[in-house]
Parts: sequence; C-alpha cells; structure tokens
Amino acid sequence: MTASATHSAIETVWRLESPKVIAGLTRLVRDLEAAEDLAHDALVAALEQWPTEGIPRNPGAWLMATAKHRAIDLLRRQARLDRKHEELARDLETGMPSGLSDVEAAMDDDIGDDLLRLMFTACHPVLPTDARVALTLRLLGGLTTEEIARAFVVAEPTIAQRIVRAKRTLSKAQVPFEVPRGPERDSRLSSVLEVIYLVFNEGYSATAGDDWVRPALCDEALRLGRVLAERAPEEPEVHGLVALMELQASRLRARIGPNGEPVRLLEQNRARWDQLLIGRGLAALRRAESLPGPPGAYALQASIAACHARARTPEDADWKRIVGLYARLSEVTGSPIVKLNHAVAVAMADGPEAGLAIVDTLTTEPALKTYHYLPSVRGDLLEKLGRLADAQGEFKRAAALTKNARERELLMTRARACMFPSG
Repeated sequence: MTASATHSAIETVWRLESPKVIAGLTRLVRDLEAAEDLAHDALVAALEQWPTEGIPRNPGAWLMATAKHRAIDLLRRQARLDRKHEELARDLETGMPSGLSDVEAAMDDDIGDDLLRLMFTACHPVLPTDARVALTLRLLGGLTTEEIARAFVVAEPTIAQRIVRAKRTLSKAQVPFEVPRGPERDSRLSSVLEVIYLVFNEGYSATAGDDWVRPALCDEALRLGRVLAERAPEEPEVHGLVALMELQASRLRARIGPNGEPVRLLEQNRARWDQLLIGRGLAALRRAESLPGPPGAYALQASIAACHARARTPEDADWKRIVGLYARLSEVTGSPIVKLNHAVAVAMADGPEAGLAIVDTLTTEPALKTYHYLPSVRGDLLEKLGRLADAQGEFKRAAALTKNARERELLMTRARACMFPSG
C-alpha cells in the first residue's frame, strides 16, 4: 500500500473509530477534553507507525490501547496534584488488557452505552443548544467543522469556536459522564434526537467530498436510535425518528447509480429498496402513532417517507396526503426547508406552476440564501414548464453552491441538458 493510500485509510479509520475511542476514554478518565486529546495522541502515533508497520487487524482496538497507555502516563504525572487521579491510574493499569483480543473485548464492552453517555454529556443543559449539537456531531459523528457548519448554515469559524468553548465549559462544570434519568433526561432528549438525525443526514446526503452517501454514518445513527428507543420505549418521537431513518435508509442502494452518481427519489428503481428496513420503519411508525400525544416533527416526516415506501411508482404515492403532512410539519417546525419540500409536493399534486409559485416566495428567505436545493428545485420546476434558459441558470447556481462533487456533476449535467434538449 502506498503512503498516500495508507494515510487515506487512516483518515477513514479515524472517522469511523474516533467516536468509540473518545467515548471509551471519557468513561475512564472522566474528562471530555482530556479524552479527546488522548485520542488525538493515538491518531498521531498511528500516522507515525502504520505507514511502515501496516494497519493493524483491529485499528480501533489499537487506537484505544495506545490511548489508554498514554492515559496512564498522564495520570501518573498528575498523581502528586490529585489523589483521585492516582487511584484512577492504578485502576487503569490493573485493568489494562494484556493482548489484542483483550483490547477488542474492552472496546466492545458496553460500547453502545458509552456512546450514549457521551451523547447525553455533550447535550448537557450547561451548554447552549447549538453548542450541544455541534459538539456531539464532532465527537460522535466524526464530522469536520466545515461539514457541521454546512448542516447549520453557519460560518465555519463560528462552529469551531462553539466546539472549543463547549469542551471547556463541560470540563469546568465537571459534568458527569452518564445518561440522566427522569425529567433531566426528557429535557435533553430533543437535542439528542437532533444530533442523531443530523449524523444520519450527513451519511444519507454527504454535504461535501466525492461520495454521495456515507452508509457507515447512517448505520451508526440507526444503531444509536435503536438503542435509545429500547431505553426510552414510551417516547413517541424516539420511535418516530427511528421510523424515519429506517425508511430513508431503505433507499440507500437505489440512491447511487452505476458510476456513483446521485439518483433522485422519483427516478429510483424501487425494486432496490430494502424491504426489511421498510418493514422495520413502518413498525416503528406504528409504535410512535400508538403512543399518546400529537405527532411530532420526526413522526410526521416518517409518515411522509411511509407514503413513498408504500407506493410502487412515484405516481402511485398519495401526494395529496403528502402535501397535508408537509403543511402540518411546517406548522410544527416553521422551517423554510420544510416549506421548500412542501412546494415540491404541491408541484407533484397540482402541477409545477403551483409548486413554483410557492418556491418563488422563498427566494428572499435569508436561511436559504446559500442552500443549493432552492435553485435546484426551482430549476427542476422551470424545466418542467419549458422555461429551459431560466432552468439552466438555476441549475448552474445550485452547482456553484454545493460542495459535493457528485451532486455538482449531476446539476451541471442537467444544466447542459437544458441547453441541448433531446428530441
């Protein structure tokens, strides 16, 4: 393997394994910032050793073992200042796995709970909501600050500052590493759900890079959602979120063409949709609907996804129901993005002109100023209305706004098609 390929592999390993390593270290050292520093020390060691020694059979276990050894060294240096640290260092040294198989067992031991503890810790009320979400995405999703900034439609330096301040605040407040109970858990649940879904979305529609989807992120979000549903069985929005992710994940194989290009929902081969995931999603939706209270944002989105999942073709979908569900969702969230999706549904139910009329009311919406789906949707509707020159300009504008290479290529292809229409 070339040095470049090795470094690329290390980056991939780090993105997948760093949340587990940081979560496990946080359980051991009880300090989030220290745990992340130790994990990064292990990454530096990997960058130094793996290019010559090769990538180990279990890279996550290697990173964890290396970080644990460094944790012992750190705690020994601090032992004179803090007796508690001295006791913890002895515990770590006594419990240090002797071989790779033992390290693997330690990594797998209760790892789901470790990740949930880390998530609830990062979502502690001592932090503002935006900082909770940004920090958890950084630690558990392995996302870069740029990707998080795009998810929030916020400047990258702003996100970076939020993350740094959040870690310092948690350390200063000595926030316990635990999943809270009772009312405190309920107060933090909405942030946790938001984080899980943002991680899923980054896997479902990558905001940047050369890949259109990142299934590993979807899998991790689904796993966390399923574990959370087991721990909070009476929370309808937890089941609503799980239903939404299961139903959307069922389309993953159909969202990519033979050459890795994006395939839009209405053009997907529905025979490639995963029926097992659809069944699980519909079951989770029924569970959410069986619990008391009006449906929340995730349950409403899951109901929309269910309309697509039940339809054999795009035309078979109950578009009138989808329009109504988006209208309710818009009332619940007030999101301009939801309004944009509502316009797409209206176009399917009542024609492109009706949808375009709604889209045009959103062109001055500040939150959508750099959102590439706005000109993309507008271009699609203009194309259907035969206004090809206008559509071409919108597709080009959307291509300039997206940072995903695959999506940019698709949008430029559509722009060229407007210039040289077939037939």
